[in-house]
This record gives sequence, C-alpha cells and structure tokens, in this order.
Amino acid sequence: MADGCNTISKESPDLQALKTQTGIKGPAVFLAQFMQDDGPFSTLRSAARWMADAGFKGVQLPSNDPRCMDLKLAASSQDYCDELAGICAEEGVLITELSTHIQGQLVAVHPAYDTLFDGFAPEEVRGKPQARQEWAVEQLHFAAIVSERLGLKSSVTFSGSLLWPMIYPWPQRPSGLVEEGFAELARRWTPILNAYENAGVDLCYEIHPSEDLHDGASFERFLDVTNHHTRANILYDPSHFMLQQLDYLQFIDLYHDRIRMFHVKDAEFRPSGRSGVYGGYQDWQDRPGRFRSLGDGQIDFRQIFSKLMQYGFDGWAVLEWECCFKHPEDGAKEGATFIENHMIRPADRAFDDFAGNKLDQKEQQKQNRQTLGLQI
Repeated sequence: MADGCNTISKESPDLQALKTQTGIKGPAVFLAQFMQDDGPFSTLRSAARWMADAGFKGVQLPSNDPRCMDLKLAASSQDYCDELAGICAEEGVLITELSTHIQGQLVAVHPAYDTLFDGFAPEEVRGKPQARQEWAVEQLHFAAIVSERLGLKSSVTFSGSLLWPMIYPWPQRPSGLVEEGFAELARRWTPILNAYENAGVDLCYEIHPSEDLHDGASFERFLDVTNHHTRANILYDPSHFMLQQLDYLQFIDLYHDRIRMFHVKDAEFRPSGRSGVYGGYQDWQDRPGRFRSLGDGQIDFRQIFSKLMQYGFDGWAVLEWECCFKHPEDGAKEGATFIENHMIRPADRAFDDFAGNKLDQKEQQKQNRQTLGLQI
C-alpha cells in the first residue's frame, strides 16, 4: 500500500455526516466471518466494496487478519492507517472499530485449552504459554494505538478465561478460587486498560460463554477487581444471552452506562426433553440454542433498538453473521436491510409540542406557580 493518503477527501458527504450523527449509526458489518483467500472477500478493498454494495455504511475490522490489515505496521505508521481508512472510504464505508477477539482470548488461557488455543497464535510462540501471552498483550497495545490513529472511539475483545473449566461447581470449588482467578485477570488486564485510557479508546469486552466475562455477574466481578476502570466496557450481543437464557432486555437497563458497542446477531433457543442450555455436545444444527441470520431467530430487536436509543447509545449497529443454515452472503444482504429497518432517527421535538404554550422562562415560572396554587 502506498503512503500519504488523504482520507477525508475520499469520504462522501454522507460518510462524513455519519461521524457526527447522534443516535445509533449503521448498518455496519464485522468482516471476520466473511474473509477468505479468494473471491470478493480476499482483500480489504474488495470486501469493503461488496459490503457497501450490500447496503452497509461501516466495517468492523478483525485486527488479526492480514487480508484486512497489518496491525503491527499500523501501530507504527499513520500513513498506513490513513491508507486503510482511505481504501474503505473509496469503496463507500467507514471503519467503525477494531476487533482483538483472538488476541484477547490469549491474554488468559487455562492450561486445559493450551493446545486448542495455540492455533490462534503465531508459530513462533506456540507451545510457549508465557510467550504467547506476551504476544497477545503486545497486540492489544498495538490495537489501542491504531484505534487512536484511526480516530475510533471503541475496540472489542475477549477477556480470556482462567475459570471457565470450573463454570459448574462440581467438584466443589476451593475457597477463594474464583476470587484468585479474577484477581489474576485484573493483574493482566489493568495495564492494557491503562493503555486504552492513554489512547482515549474504550475497550469493550464481548460478554460471551467460554470467557470469564460471560454475564452481568461476572462482568461486575471484573469491574470490582479493576477498580471500576473507566475503559472497561461492554460489547452488547443479545445472541449470547438468548443461548444462556439471560434477560437480554433487562441487561440493557442494568448496564447501559457501560455498553459502548453493539453486535446485531440473532439466535433461537428451543429446548427439548433431550437437551437444553448445555447442548449435549451436539453440532450447531442440532443444539437447542443456535445462532441464526437476522430475522430468523427469536430476539426482539425492536425492543433492543428502542432501549439503546432510550439510553443514548450512539455507537454502531454491527452485523455479526453466524448461522448454521443460511449462506453468509444472503445473511449479509438481508442483515443490512434488517438493521436499516430497525434504525431509529432521534426525535427533534416532543410529540405533544403542538398542544403546549410557548412562554419565556419568567412567564413559565409564573404560570407554574399559578398552576400549583402558590403565591406569585
């Protein structure tokens, strides 16, 4: 890629307006599930073009995928960051956020998962848990720098998991085990959160089964051990709550002040006499809880969009496509329309303004006291 790209000049007026738009922005799409070695998703440019043609206005980039970006280079070169943003702008989309799901997972790995998660890391650190963790931490620091260079407000990651093998309390957990696990998470993540604070970027943990931060209670534990770090925030994805039968609407009521990112992903949960939340080791198509393309599941997105608007969420509505039945390209095209149809433009006046009196402040106070029967 050539250096010296003028990003702003490549953005259409509509894209420039999106940056200052109030309320929920979108539709956008996470590219991780689409990138391939050939076809329309083999490069950032071709993927951005395809997604823009499908109706998306933003793309969320998997920072570990070299087909999308070179994270280490981006951390050292503003010109390269401008080039990435310029490519997307030329094709009609903005970069919404960076993802470090893969790297964040490797910040905290229980030994039971060493072999399986080694595949997430470069060959030179495989089989070396300490080196692998150090690589992951460096990647998170790079992503903080690059997010700042790109002018992004938030970035998403996984917390990793030291305690997940003990998620079910059998055998009985030793006293203090959970507390020590979260204390270690804090030791590993606090320096990273401080780096994001220095960059002015929110680090949003995707609350997700298999992670130590998998529901509201575990997220609260993490906040407690990180001294309620201002950069420790949430990516809200209701599909993961549907599959564990958590009230995904009340979650917004409880944690809206920490929700800074939003994955729009559908799911269904259809338990039977054979299988429930745990899934019985079955493949995705046979599990009671399954991710579905937008509109094919059971999640009430009209209520979700309304609640997020109610609480002033002003981030991106990002499609994360995962479905065990539908073709991804069909899911993407349908998803763009689905999100667009759920967007809510903020009201610029009260619906009953037509019946109100227009008084200056002094006259309004006088009227209020009269109405209450008080001395004027």
